[in-house]
Amino acid sequence: MLIQAHDAKMLIPVHETQDHETGGAGHGQTHAQQSDVTAGAVKAADAGAADEGVALDGLEHESLLVNLQASLRVHARHQFFGWTQGLLQDLIRHEVLVCALRNGEPSSFKADSFSTALAEPSIFSDMFRQDTTMVPHIIKAWEKNHYQPVMFDLSSGGVFAGSALAREFNRVGATSLIAHGTYDASGKLSTFFVFAGQTGSTGPKQAHVVELVVPFLHVAWMRTQINRPVDSAGAKTAPVGLLTARELEILKWIYLGKSNIEIGLILAISPLTVKNHVQKILRRLNVRNRTQAVGKGLALCILTT
Repeated sequence: MLIQAHDAKMLIPVHETQDHETGGAGHGQTHAQQSDVTAGAVKAADAGAADEGVALDGLEHESLLVNLQASLRVHARHQFFGWTQGLLQDLIRHEVLVCALRNGEPSSFKADSFSTALAEPSIFSDMFRQDTTMVPHIIKAWEKNHYQPVMFDLSSGGVFAGSALAREFNRVGATSLIAHGTYDASGKLSTFFVFAGQTGSTGPKQAHVVELVVPFLHVAWMRTQINRPVDSAGAKTAPVGLLTARELEILKWIYLGKSNIEIGLILAISPLTVKNHVQKILRRLNVRNRTQAVGKGLALCILTT
């Protein structure tokens, strides 16, 4: 069931039962044990959604399990980027993902943004931290909705017309938002995640998937925030000459979200030549797609954020 408000076309998914708690994979379990627990939890949660008409089909259910298992292997930012902008896009289509961690004060956040469609997604992190209109409104709506996902349509402006963050989402065509978070034992916000997609990309099923994924998104992102001592002996470094100067240049433009045609115009070469370079990059990095190539480049420190 959806409740629609008229201030900013806010669509709030409301469940029959509202006592779900945020959780993650147990630290004392192996990945195999965690996978079994994950599968059981997903089946139980999905069965509870059947009455609302948002239960996943067979392929979606399989994709969800693959994604949740992939989240268990995330330990660094480049791995988080590769997962959320790769596999997770099959489940939750989005142009921008904003991740926020409450930093002491209720309105103070540490934020990070991820996107393969935009050259500089970090602008959304800065705007999220500085916003005093849209962000508090969304968080308050989430709390009023018993800590369950909320959806917003920004295309009509409404109450968010004065928000620079809302205007920037509109500018890049990411006007459909799904927001969900986690909270601590006292009921205070812990982390908050905003998926911003193209108009019409959200609905009850997407909100249900976000509700299932966010506990794992939270745990995976928190692992990337842990400051671990650098083990220089075990650190991965790129072999000398792994990529040519031209290939490194093209990989940088891929990281900035440019298409083959755009890269060709920038470098004054044909799109076919760019395509051939991209294929060589994929082979040399032993990856299957452009997103994985960017992740591998970040891991090997041949790309910098």
